[in-house]
Amino acid sequence: MRVQQRPIRALSMWVRRQPPKVKAFLGVVSGMAALVLLRFIVHDHDNLFVAAEAVHSIGISVLIYKLIKEKTCAGLSLKSQELTAIFLAVRLYCSFVMEYDIHTLLDLATLATTLWVIYMIRFKLKSSYMEDKDNFALYYVLAPCAALALFIHPSTSHNLVNRIFWAFCVYLEAVSVLPQLRVMQNTKIVEPFTAHYVFALGVARFLSCAHWVLQVLDSRGHLLVALGYGLWPSMVLISEIVQTFILADFCYYYIKSVFGGQLVLRLPSGVV
Repeated sequence: MRVQQRPIRALSMWVRRQPPKVKAFLGVVSGMAALVLLRFIVHDHDNLFVAAEAVHSIGISVLIYKLIKEKTCAGLSLKSQELTAIFLAVRLYCSFVMEYDIHTLLDLATLATTLWVIYMIRFKLKSSYMEDKDNFALYYVLAPCAALALFIHPSTSHNLVNRIFWAFCVYLEAVSVLPQLRVMQNTKIVEPFTAHYVFALGVARFLSCAHWVLQVLDSRGHLLVALGYGLWPSMVLISEIVQTFILADFCYYYIKSVFGGQLVLRLPSGVV
């Protein structure tokens, strides 16, 4: 086991010594390599979106296990859960009035579990909630997302209000994890179940991003035209990419911690 860990540890040490620009470049190259691999392995790229939702569900299941088994919500951000509930509720509304499909049922189940997590944090496990650490102001994300949705939204034939709501939930989903990252930044130490949950979010975001990128490549750009005209198609892709990169740094330290055999994840200053 130690012999197998040496190359990984050596590679990790080499990456840590690199300047931020080199780390960013390596991250982009790794992401592109993963996309190429997925393109050849997964024949139906719609399955990537289903896989993303499945991984997200696994992450929530880990979260529920933590709340029931350990009876503590320490390290969790109530505000991130509230933002998640908001964008899921808006997306459900848009699904019912615009394009009802199987993903609507998946979103409904995810919203129900998210509301349960919010209830547990607010009432049942309130004594363990780190309110002083969960100090991210929600208007920092809600106001910009709402303003952006007013100006950049789908150009479909649907009602204007519904199109604005659709854009709002896309933008809000991209940044809903920021309060959770702030909590981890304030505590510097992330216990295992919270780390597993956030890592699952990171994997789900990457799979969702890969789904959209590969769909665009497969359709030779025609998918962007199908989404509408103007800036909206580009903003959909940018939102997916932003979601992925927001969690990329955390996922790197999570994987490094797992290979190092550490149960508790310790984040260096300025990571998230």
